[in-house]
Amino acid sequence: MSIIYILIPIAMILVTFAIIVFFWAVKSNQYEDLDREGINILFDEDLQAPAIKEDSEDLQKKTKPGDLND
Repeated sequence: MSIIYILIPIAMILVTFAIIVFFWAVKSNQYEDLDREGINILFDEDLQAPAIKEDSEDLQKKTKPGDLND
């Protein structure tokens, strides 16, 4: 029974900490745009692939087969 005198204050401290962290997250706009990051995952590779392809095409145009041996 004496353990409850320790657990109740610990629980109150943890709940207070959780409330403070929640209000900090809301104040710092952590919950403003929840959909953007989920959508970015879907299109991340599509945005990077053309840039890599363009770089390799530019490299092929600039170099000739004999230039790499020098």
